[in-house]
Amino acid sequence: MQNPLVSILIPFKNTSEFLADCINSILLQTYTNWEVLAINDHSIDNSMLIMEEYAKKDTRIKVFHNKGKGIIEALRMAYTLSKGELITRMDADDLMFPTKLDTMKQNLMAKGKGHIAIGNVKYFCEGEIGNGYYKYEKWLNKLTLTGSNFTEIYKECPIPSPCWMLHKSDLDRCGAFESNRYPEDYDLAFRCYEQKFICIPSDEILHYWRDYDYRASRTSEHYAQNYFLDIKLHYFLRLNYREHRPLVLWGAGKKGKEIARNLLERKIDFHWICNNPNKIGKDIYGQELLHFSTMTPMMEPQVIVTVANSEAQSFIHDHLKGLQLRPLKDYYFFC
Repeated sequence: MQNPLVSILIPFKNTSEFLADCINSILLQTYTNWEVLAINDHSIDNSMLIMEEYAKKDTRIKVFHNKGKGIIEALRMAYTLSKGELITRMDADDLMFPTKLDTMKQNLMAKGKGHIAIGNVKYFCEGEIGNGYYKYEKWLNKLTLTGSNFTEIYKECPIPSPCWMLHKSDLDRCGAFESNRYPEDYDLAFRCYEQKFICIPSDEILHYWRDYDYRASRTSEHYAQNYFLDIKLHYFLRLNYREHRPLVLWGAGKKGKEIARNLLERKIDFHWICNNPNKIGKDIYGQELLHFSTMTPMMEPQVIVTVANSEAQSFIHDHLKGLQLRPLKDYYFFC
């Protein structure tokens, strides 16, 4: 089928200020065989009224109340109601580039199952984009240019949550929205990585990502740093960790301490090292911080790196490479 139905899943909550722009950008798509499954997650503004007006004018738009609570249950409900062969997600405060659906559909149909269609993203807001979001956009788009997104999956979520498209059968294969783990987009990315799906390279900006002070990723506890670290460690232990190999943790900052605490709680043995002379020899959680040179004689170590400084990361990468260790095989940057 060359013109398959595309189901667009849209959870929304109190986004009346931006909702019309979002839906209008969908109505302007060059590809027209789509359906919107919009799930109202207990809005207290007039978001539901806006969506109902659009649904009256266009039968492709279907609106429902979330029977549960939260974005995961809203996505789960939308997915259950979807009828499309291809599935994508949209944030209710963002904008689609006019050819977004057409481009991703064509790429996905050309490559077939086992692939993820993605596109470049562009942040926008009324003021200036924060440096953190600018860096994330640049990092994300650089990976998308070559389809190498999963090579850095332990750093950050490498798949833009509102700019992907999958065959429904592939989404089913990786558990769709069954997981209750937040952040839900990062969790889904890891499950796609687990299934060895291939990202289709793209050099086109297909999605405009709106930033504002009260967006969910800024205000919800589910997008706090500890949730990201929990997901990284959960999937590392599930997918990459090998018990017969010595585990090394490099870094003793806030993230390093959080990972160390989690490993100790799980009763997983590890060597804790760093290259900061002010911390070497210190005792934290009953674990002594060792000089990084102590790793050299180890046989086939697996290394988790939690050092964020870019210069230090370059040094660590070069050092590990000099030990004949391989990224995403022997060492993993968690930031």
